[in-house]
Amino acid sequence: MMGWQIVERRIGKAGGIKRRTARQREWDRKYGNWAVGYLIDGEFVTQDEAIETVYYRSYEEHFRKHPRDLTELIHIAKSLRNPHAEATTGVDLQVPAILEFLRRNGLRLQGSEVVDIGTWDGQCSHPIGVRLSPLTIQCAIKPKMTLESFWQEKKCLAVYVDGEGNEPR
Repeated sequence: MMGWQIVERRIGKAGGIKRRTARQREWDRKYGNWAVGYLIDGEFVTQDEAIETVYYRSYEEHFRKHPRDLTELIHIAKSLRNPHAEATTGVDLQVPAILEFLRRNGLRLQGSEVVDIGTWDGQCSHPIGVRLSPLTIQCAIKPKMTLESFWQEKKCLAVYVDGEGNEPR
């Protein structure tokens, strides 16, 4: 059987650029053709695919269920930033997901403030940033979890296996 085979579960946070690079080098050495992703409905989905099906969709559903959050964000913000990603060199997924939602729906930010999406060191520029944090957004495909908890706790590592059960290198 060909396809992705999960080799590590609960691989944790990606971390800063140095940690990410070191882990990726180790996976290259150990596995060759690997991918980070999620097991969704019994199928391995790469992280790139899950950004659309999980991350973007979670924000889309939040704005559909909480239109006042969307209206408030549009009227207050001139731009968005992720203070945690900036401080830690971590990966920013929430700002791109929100901006993509706005783009797809023909909306744009009309305010005058830089609005943090999420917090850093307990600080946030505006309460809307806490409400739109992945720590509080409900996960679209696993509603009992927040987006952040799903994204971190369900992340796994898979290798691509050919028809003979060999991992291509």
